[in-house]
Formats: sequence, structure tokens, C-alpha cells
Amino acid sequence: MSKTLITCDCAGSQKIDSQALSERTGLRVAPPCSALCTTQIDRAAKALEGGDAILCCTQQERVFTELAEDMGLPPAPLLDLRDRAGWSDDPRDKLPKMSALAAEALLQIPDEKTIDVASEGLCLILGQGPAALEAASQLKDHLSVTLLLETAPEDLLEMPGYDVITGKLRRASGALGQFEVVIDALRQIDPRGRGALNWTEPRDGGRSQCDLILDLRGETPLFPAHEKREGYLRADPAHPPAVAAALLAASHLTGTFEQPLYVRTDPLLCAHSRAGQTGCTACLDLCPTGAITPDGDHVTVDPMICAGCGACSSACPSGAISYDAPPVDFTMRRVQTLGRAYLEAGGDAPRLLVHDAHGAEMIRLAARHGRGLPADVVPMELDALAAFGHAEALAALAAGFAHVSLLLGPKADRDAIETQTALARAIAGEARMALIDTPDPEALTDILYGGEAPAPVTQPVRPMGSRRQIARQAARALNPEAEVLDLPAGAPYGAVLVDKDACTLCLSCVSLCPSGALGDNPDLPQLRFQEDACLQCGLCANICPEDAIALEPRLDLTDAALSQRVLNEEEPFACIECGSLFGVKSTVEKITEKLRSHSMFADEAKLRMIQMCDDCRINAQYHSTNNPMAGKERPRPRTTDDYFSKRRDH
Repeated sequence: MSKTLITCDCAGSQKIDSQALSERTGLRVAPPCSALCTTQIDRAAKALEGGDAILCCTQQERVFTELAEDMGLPPAPLLDLRDRAGWSDDPRDKLPKMSALAAEALLQIPDEKTIDVASEGLCLILGQGPAALEAASQLKDHLSVTLLLETAPEDLLEMPGYDVITGKLRRASGALGQFEVVIDALRQIDPRGRGALNWTEPRDGGRSQCDLILDLRGETPLFPAHEKREGYLRADPAHPPAVAAALLAASHLTGTFEQPLYVRTDPLLCAHSRAGQTGCTACLDLCPTGAITPDGDHVTVDPMICAGCGACSSACPSGAISYDAPPVDFTMRRVQTLGRAYLEAGGDAPRLLVHDAHGAEMIRLAARHGRGLPADVVPMELDALAAFGHAEALAALAAGFAHVSLLLGPKADRDAIETQTALARAIAGEARMALIDTPDPEALTDILYGGEAPAPVTQPVRPMGSRRQIARQAARALNPEAEVLDLPAGAPYGAVLVDKDACTLCLSCVSLCPSGALGDNPDLPQLRFQEDACLQCGLCANICPEDAIALEPRLDLTDAALSQRVLNEEEPFACIECGSLFGVKSTVEKITEKLRSHSMFADEAKLRMIQMCDDCRINAQYHSTNNPMAGKERPRPRTTDDYFSKRRDH
């Protein structure tokens, strides 16, 4: 069903040529309103009844949502043309950007995958002193509170209306709805008896579960990236506003919540380890919350701890972990749709600005109070900025964008983003990608208006497939004359270098290569390699008994990378009995020479067995003297005739 854009010039503060926009997008574009959210709200109501409209106003999202609820209809999709395009001091044509934003709005967003998390309000408060006691008193009417104190208070004369325990917290794990704590020197109030309250004898290793933890100790957080741990609230006890905010948040953490499933995993693709040897640790090194842990040959992700930063997805060399909220391929489609629509609408050399929610607010402030975005800067908002890795940036540049900028926010995972940016620059060129790190909207617009981008690709391409496949095809489009690109250390593309003098062709590396980049030849002693498949995980180098393997990060753009080549080969040995080829000639000769002086091989016949193929060696062993496999002559089996003859004799 064709969509209709309901536009608004916001009291004449922006110019919208509805006819031209319709011609360039192929959509029905109604003549612009001037007050869609107030005096012309009836047009929004009519659009909702039609069920095919996109309302071009996000500032008054609440008004339109309430209108849809009152009418018993689903809310219409919203599109921000004003802040991202219309409100701009750039005199250049803004229709290409508006067309690109409209085309992006037509994409169907995949449904979010979630799991239910239940919280019954079991709250553990950590702290000592008035702040912790007051917090427990305020929350006891809303939550089931347990207060953990390191020492028993002297002024606790009667039961306070919530549970009080003393002890030392040894360990805490889990997230909202499923925290588990271990407490040493645990003591509880003994409610029996008369007079002052008594305490039980201390015991170590006490275990308990709770739904949320309120940490008022003012000490080191219990968890890495603690601000991303759902259900863990932490405040400085000496800062009353922070404590009040934490209490308010805690009082609302009861009921059933939806926890997004941020990533999708495929253990069969994981290159973490093989045969007890560690290979790739990219996701483990980057995960800020500790949600990713080793699990045999692969890694596993705890969805309750995962905060959805997306860093693991952009760094994973094999696709074993990929962002799924939304999926990676949807982000690729957004990038390519924006680029294609901008160019098809008559624009030239667009620049892509990738940002998060904080960046969206900066753009709104820059549009209302400053110069707004330049006409050639196309914004794209992502929930997880770190999920926009080198492959996504290369896809954007190959789709026709002249430049890609990432606007860093306060919650951005900078180390992961900087690593991916360095890799993208090495492949596409330093001038094609940049990081913008400023909280000032005015400084943002100054950077964008003052920036100059290189010429875009002459023939845009929109590759499909995995992130590796897209990155390779995009790199070829961006470097049509290049053959091999040098990459920074740790890049997921590269070659395997073999010291032929040290390599014995034992082929241990072949059996453990997780991607099949290393292979053998069943007919000849050869070590073969397909560079396009190599993940640079390091397993081959770690497992090699001769330390004969090294890695070289690079990107081979030639067709040679798509086929196998021989890294090392030797002459096979011919069996001295039947002539069949087996093993490596130099290895067999070396072993024979080393064993010649050994007492167990003093007999020349035993040395000859080393030079035989498997079949001939077994045959020779079986017919040799003192054969350990030989025994006494086996008794002849008795048959029916034997029984009959015995009867006749009697």
C-alpha cells in the first residue's frame, strides 16, 4: 500500500515543496500544514483513519499518540523532516535529503525479540549509617527490603519493619530479577527473648537471592559498567538527590519487564578456542558488562547481563555474534536506502552522520537555536553506536556517501568505536571517516559546515551477504586500483605466513582452523590456504608445535584471495614395499635416522617398518618373528560332523 506524507511547515518556519518531494520520492505528499499538532489536528485524525500516512512531525509525538488512542487506532509512523533537514541555514537544495529520510521511513522495522523478566520487589540494600537506614525505612512499604550492614547498630532496639542482617558481601552476580549474593560472617536478628535484640552466631558462605540491589556504600561498584546492569542501583550516600533518585527508581522495579535480546549467536562459527588452545577473544576483550564468557570452544552471552552496546557484533570476525536489535542486515539496508534515495533525488556527494539518542537531541538543539545541519549531511540514529562497525561504514561509502561521521555521546563505547574507525580508515582512506566528540551543538555544526569530503565512488554498489562479504566488496569499490591493503594489528582480515624450514607439515593447524582457511591435499603433503576465509584468530599460530606460523593483517582485494594457494609442500615418501606415496619424505628420513641408534630399533627389519605405508607395516608386523599379535594355534572349531562321528565310534 502506497504511503502518504503529511507534512507541516511549522508556522512557515521551513519550506516544503510538496509537489517536488512527491516527484522525487514517488509518494503521495499532501500540501503542507502550518499547525498539524494544534489547529489542523483534524488532518492528522483523517490521516490516522486512512491508515497509510506518515506524519512528518516528531516533536509532538505524545499528541499524535494520544489522538490515535482516543480514536482506537494504531499510531502512525513519524518522520522528522524539520529538525534534520528543513531547519537549516544552508541555502542548497534540501529535497535530496528529505527524499532520503522519507525513503528510510518506509522501511519496515523488524520486530524486537524479548524475554520476560519478573521482579517481586525483593530488595537488598547495602550500606552503613543513616542513609542506608533511612532508605530502608522509605522503601519498606513498597518493596520487600533486607538491609545488609557490616556491623550491628547499637541503637537498634526493636524490629524495624524490614529485615536487617550483618556481614561482609563476598560476591554478587546476576541482574534484575535474578541476583545471587554470597555473604560471610552472616548474622540475623534472633527475635526470641526479652530485652535488647539478639543476633545469631556468624556463619560464612550464606547464599541468598534478590530482585534488585541498592548500593549505598559509596565504595567500588559491584559490577563492571555498573550503570548498564539492570536492577543494580548505586548512589553516593553523601549526596541526598542521588539517593532520592535511586529510591524512586527502586520503588518502580516490581512486576514483569521485557528484556531485549540484543544479540544473536551462532556457536558453530565461533573461533574462540579449539583443543584447549585460545584463539579469538575480540568480544571478551570488549564486553563492558561481562555478559560474554567462554563456554568450551565458543563463547556464550548472558542475555540478562547484556546491555546491548553492540561492540561484540562489530568486532566479531566470523559473525558468530551479531547485533539483532535491529539485525545487522536492517542497518545495512538503512544505509544503502539513504544513499540511493539521496542520489536518485538529484543530490550529489552526501555525507552520513551516525548518532545515538544524545546526538539526536544535539541535532534538535542545533536546528532550533543554531544553523542546523548542512543540506548534504544525512543523519541516521542508532540505539547502539558501537554496533556501527567498519563493515557498515564501508557499505555506506560504497553506496555513494562521500564521508561518514560518528557523533560520540556520553554512553558511547569509545574504545570499540575507535578500533573499528581505524580499521575503516585503513581500508577506505583516512579522509573518508571521522569521529566527532563534542557535547556542544554549535561546535557540531561548525565541524560539519567546515568539513570537506573527498569525491564519492563513481559507481555506487550495494553488496549483500555477511558483514565480511559486504566489507570486501565495498573495499574493492573504494579501491579499484589497489591489490593489497595494509591493516592495523588485530584486524579480522589477513594472511598466514609459514616458516618452511620449521614446518613439518603435521597439519595440526588444518584440523583446528575454525573457518576452513587452512586445508590439506589428500594426495600430496601440502598446506593450503584461502586468504578470504582467514579470521586472523591466531589458533593456528598458538597450536603449531614448531612455532612456524605467523599472522599478517592485510586485505587482499584480488581474486587470488578467493582460491586456495600452497603455503608449504614437500616430496611424499614412497613405501619401500608397495611404492604407495605416504607422509613426508624428509620427515620419514629424519625419524629413521634418529631411531637408528635406539636399542629398540637395532633390528634393521624394524627400521624398515618406519618406511612402510600403513597396510604394509601391519602386514610386516604380523608376519615378523616374536610378533606380539601372534598367539598359539587356535583350536579347530567343532562341527556337526564331529558330533556324529563321535556317536558312531561309540
